[in-house]
Amino acid sequence: MQRLFSGHSRIALVAALAVTGLPGLAASPQLQPSATAIQNDLSPELRGDLAMARQQYLAAIEAYRQAPLDSAQIWNKLGLAYHHVFAIEEAQRDYLRALRIRPNYPEALNNLGAVYYAKGNFHRAEKYYLRALRLNSNSAATYSNLGTAYFAQHKADKGLVAYRTALALDARVFEDAAPQLVSESLPARERAQQDYALAVLFAQSGHSDRAIEYLRKALNEGFDDRKRILDDQTLASVRALPAFTELMSEQKLR
Repeated sequence: MQRLFSGHSRIALVAALAVTGLPGLAASPQLQPSATAIQNDLSPELRGDLAMARQQYLAAIEAYRQAPLDSAQIWNKLGLAYHHVFAIEEAQRDYLRALRIRPNYPEALNNLGAVYYAKGNFHRAEKYYLRALRLNSNSAATYSNLGTAYFAQHKADKGLVAYRTALALDARVFEDAAPQLVSESLPARERAQQDYALAVLFAQSGHSDRAIEYLRKALNEGFDDRKRILDDQTLASVRALPAFTELMSEQKLR
């Protein structure tokens, strides 16, 4: 999975609350302006942010294009909106425009890495993630992207290190609910190895339920190293759980 950055995602949440909440006006419907009227009073960038929060990506593109296009942030957000509708060439074009204005823009560098990942150029994606991390070494999402790029290149050990760093920075980094997330598929073998690595990481951090979840994913994706599963000391606490026994019985590994 590849994570993309808009730059200021909280703005969209504030805008959404401003449109849907309207505290203080609820008692008098006659005085209550319509959500459309309020949204039209927002700047183009805020309208775009609100559309992104609602996953209305074409509306976001239309709104951002009405904003002043001399801002690296706007070009990055345009690229993000295109990326979410899988218009990869348009996304790449706009991330590059953002970087021409602001060459050391870690969010745009990360997003451009995700473009190259989507194109199957994993080595180039890795280079952009590393550039982004040199500018912002506290980005759990970029470490997650870097780890996925490593797994795609059969560099499982490096992938595990990157994932471990990502998890240490943000315990929720591998959750799928973030609106900035775009999923990219690894080949089945690498995906199974990736999910096994995540199972190990979650076991090490004491999240046994997540470890079982990712171990199940790995098995369903073809991970069949029974000896490794049963002997790996990092999974010792997980193997003691009834859920593990049930999983192994389901998979007919015992």
